[in-house]
Amino acid sequence: MKSLSELSGREVIALAIANEEEDSRIYQHFADRIRPDFPASAEIFDGMAEEERAHRNSLYGFYRSRFGEHLPPIRREDVRGFLKRRAVWWSPHLDLDRMRREAEIMELQAANFYEKAAQQTLDVSLRELFTRLAEVERGHERKANELHAAHLTENAEAAEEHARRRLFVLQYVQPGLAGLIDGSVSTLAPLFAAAFATQNNWETFLVGLAASVGAGISMGLTEALSDDGEITGRGSPWLRGLVCGLMTAAGGIGHTLPYLVPDSWPNAFILATSVAALVVAVELVAISWIRTRYMETPFWSATYQVIVGGVLVLLAGIFIGSA
Repeated sequence: MKSLSELSGREVIALAIANEEEDSRIYQHFADRIRPDFPASAEIFDGMAEEERAHRNSLYGFYRSRFGEHLPPIRREDVRGFLKRRAVWWSPHLDLDRMRREAEIMELQAANFYEKAAQQTLDVSLRELFTRLAEVERGHERKANELHAAHLTENAEAAEEHARRRLFVLQYVQPGLAGLIDGSVSTLAPLFAAAFATQNNWETFLVGLAASVGAGISMGLTEALSDDGEITGRGSPWLRGLVCGLMTAAGGIGHTLPYLVPDSWPNAFILATSVAALVVAVELVAISWIRTRYMETPFWSATYQVIVGGVLVLLAGIFIGSA
């Protein structure tokens, strides 16, 4: 996977064409979805989709004049620093406010992409094209905000609070949640395998501590190195990496701490394992609540998904440790 700065001019234009095509189809779907209830808002999305198609045509015309007909098969998923687009258009809970929030993020990313591309190119005409497109995308972001003003009763202060909340989710909640899920689930297998293999609390604690710290370092580096935040607007990569790493370690250490119960206590292993299982249950419910609170996932759906995964990993650890 390459970063944007490593792409050739030909590849950057091809990437821009692919982005504009995808965004135009998303906006058109939004427009068609809300047209029966919000025709005025649907027209705004229609206009945004049409402008994205015009951008695509303009970019392709520029590309053909320089490089010919063939476009390299490059997508945003192939470039480090781009967020994968969630398939929000399939959600049964997709409403106008959620569309507006998604459009804000899309346009912010697009504007950041064009500004970054304009800075790194030495071609004057291409720089002018990218700069103009960045300005247009910033205008789209304002259009997305118009949807909020037209159909919701929140005042300007509330809109600013919404923008802060969006950045908070992007910069802290998402990396923290990814870390908590990984730490809470992935460390279950080695911890309980060690517990049932040794039935020694102290040795189990050391295994759980090593797994938690190792997972925290790994996840922190992965988060920091996967996205520099310049295009996605997700903020400092090292801050996100720190949040992700700490939450990963915390998720694993939570159900490791019960194994500090001294082995000299009566039924020490059973006591520690019972408390650890209870902590695991609390962690999984907490993950479900966070997903519901910030990711708009229905609570019972989120709970089912997390618990099924956690139980499978837990049973794998017990089975392997008991072998």
